Amino acid sequence: MRVVNRPSVVPPPPAEPATAGPGPGGGALGRAGGLAAVAYAFTLTMASTTLPTPLYPGYRAEFGFSQLTITIIFATYAVGVIIALLAFGRLSDRVGRRPVLLAGLGAAVASALMFLFAGGLPALLAGRLLSGLSAGIFTGTATATLVDLAPPRSAGRATLVPTIANMGGLGLGPLLAGIIARYGPDPLQLTYVINLALLVPAVLGVLLAPETVSRQARASVAQGAGGARLLSRPRVPPAARAVFVRAALAGFAGFAVLGLFTAVGPAFLAQTLDEHNPLVTGLVVAAVFAGSALGQVLARRTGHAVGLPAGCAALVVGVALVGGAIAASSLPLLVAGGVVAGIGQGLSFASGLGGLLAAAPPPARAETSSAFFVVAYVAISLPVVGVGVLAELTTLRLAGLVFVTVVGLLALTALVLLRRGRGAAGAS
Repeated sequence: MRVVNRPSVVPPPPAEPATAGPGPGGGALGRAGGLAAVAYAFTLTMASTTLPTPLYPGYRAEFGFSQLTITIIFATYAVGVIIALLAFGRLSDRVGRRPVLLAGLGAAVASALMFLFAGGLPALLAGRLLSGLSAGIFTGTATATLVDLAPPRSAGRATLVPTIANMGGLGLGPLLAGIIARYGPDPLQLTYVINLALLVPAVLGVLLAPETVSRQARASVAQGAGGARLLSRPRVPPAARAVFVRAALAGFAGFAVLGLFTAVGPAFLAQTLDEHNPLVTGLVVAAVFAGSALGQVLARRTGHAVGLPAGCAALVVGVALVGGAIAASSLPLLVAGGVVAGIGQGLSFASGLGGLLAAAPPPARAETSSAFFVVAYVAISLPVVGVGVLAELTTLRLAGLVFVTVVGLLALTALVLLRRGRGAAGAS
C-alpha cells in the first residue's frame, strides 16, 4: 500500500482590487452559478495540495525514503508557490480571470497524474512542484474572481468566501486522503484517481463561469503597464518596514507550524504516539486548518491592531501545548495544541497582512505582499527540512521539541516587538 503526504499550506495572497468591468460577462453560468463553480474549483485545488499528508508513511514504505527525503518532497511545494506568486500574480488583470484559473487547474491535473504514476523520487518532486504552481496561480486569481462575482450588497463580506474555500480545501485534502487510505484499496493510486475525477467538474465549471474582467479593462491594464514586467518583485517600502518585521516574524512562526503538521505530523503520530491510522492523521491536520480558518474570521472582527498580538499569543500557547504533547506522547494534547496554534496562525496571518497593506503606499502594495508571502512560504518549507535533518542526526522527538521551542520564541519576539511598538506610538 502506498500513501502520500504533501503540504499546501496556507492562505495565499489576497489579490489586488479587481480590475473588472461593469459586471461579469460571457459564460453559460450566471453570477451565482459562476460564484459556486469557482468556489468549488478553489476548494478542490487547495484540497489537492494537501492530499499527500496522510499518505507520506506509505511513500516511505514503498520507496524506502527517510524522513529528511519526505520533508524535501514537501518543501518543493513552496518553491512552486513562490514562483507562481511572483511570475503570475498580475497576469489575470491582463488576460482575464478564466484563462489563469484554467492554467491553475491544468497544473493541478498534471500534479495528480505525476503522483498517480509516480515510480520514485523525481516524479514525486515534480508532482509537488506542479502542486505549488497550481496553488500559487489559482489562489490570488480565484480570490479576485469570487470578490468580482459576489452580490453587490455583500461586498463587505465578499472575502469570506475565498477564505472558507482556501482553508476549507486545505483541511479537506488530508481528511479525504485519510478516509481513502483507511478504507480504500491501494490509496496511493485511488486517491489520485478520485482527485482527477473531482477536477473534471471544476474545469467545466470554470469554463462556463462568467469572465469578470472586461476586454476594455484588460486593454486598459495592458496600456497602463506599457509592456512593463508582470513579475511581482518582493520589496518593502521604508514606511512599512517596521510593520513588516513584526508581521513577518509572526507569519513565519504560523506558517512553520502549518508546515510541521502537514509534512512531519504523520511521522510524529506514528513514531511518538504509536498512532498509524491515516484517518486520524487526516483529522488532526484538518483540525489545524479549521483553527486557521476560524482565526482569519476572527481577524475580520478584531482588526489588525488587536488580532496580530492575539495571534502571536495564541501561537505561543499552541506550540507550548504541541511541545507538551510530543514530550508526553499525548494525542489529545497534540490536537488541542494544533487547533490553538492554527487559530493563532489565522489571526496573525490575516491581521499581519492587513496591517502591512495598510502601512504600505498603494503603488507598493503588490510588491509588499509578495515579500510577505515569500517569507511565509519559506517558513512552510525551510524549518521542516531542518526538522528532517535533525531527526536524522538525533531523534524525531528531540527535533520536534527543538522546532516548537524556536517557533515559540519567534512568536514571543513578535509579541514583544508589538508591545514596544504600541508603547512607542502611545508615548509619541
